[in-house]
Amino acid sequence: MSTDIHGGIEFRHPGVDTDYYDGEPWVAAMDLWPLYDETDYAAFGCLFGVRNYAGFQPLAPDRGLPVDLSSGMRPQLGTWVASGDLHSASWVSWAELSSIDLTTAPDHFIGRLTWRTKSLPSTLHQQLVSEPWPSEALSAVGVPPADLNNATGRVEWTTDEVMCTYEPLTVGAVLGPETHWTHVFAVMKALAGRFGDDGVRLVVAFD
Repeated sequence: MSTDIHGGIEFRHPGVDTDYYDGEPWVAAMDLWPLYDETDYAAFGCLFGVRNYAGFQPLAPDRGLPVDLSSGMRPQLGTWVASGDLHSASWVSWAELSSIDLTTAPDHFIGRLTWRTKSLPSTLHQQLVSEPWPSEALSAVGVPPADLNNATGRVEWTTDEVMCTYEPLTVGAVLGPETHWTHVFAVMKALAGRFGDDGVRLVVAFD
């Protein structure tokens, strides 16, 4: 059974701790799903430690829901976590996300290999690979290009049977411009320009 991410972006109201503002401290800005619509366990593990098969050191694992969760997110996200329909709730600030080292790699894997068969019906496969590559990966795609270990970005090639893609397994590969996370981060960065890096956060849970 697959695992999907749910949640949204909040900002801290600038009137908090002033005499004129008596509202809630955090305000819901936007749901996550219009910005991010992927199921990528490497990204989930890198950020929140969920399905962390790649072995990243997660940035913000198992923090739970914030005690001051906004009313805009509480009816759904809070209720679903309380009922047990969602698990592994956590949150992360834009200050933390913006300072993450994109070159960081997990300890045990060097890359992610994806291949699709040319014969119909076409099937898609994905595997984390170590050094040296495991025998099952080599038997599926054959001998990879000679300079693959020096690759800094995505590499594609084809054989008679399959179409292959390899990318080095780094934080940048799973959260970078080839993913939907760029949309999430763009919104958070824009909000941080108004409310500060620590005044914007992403709150999530998983099913």
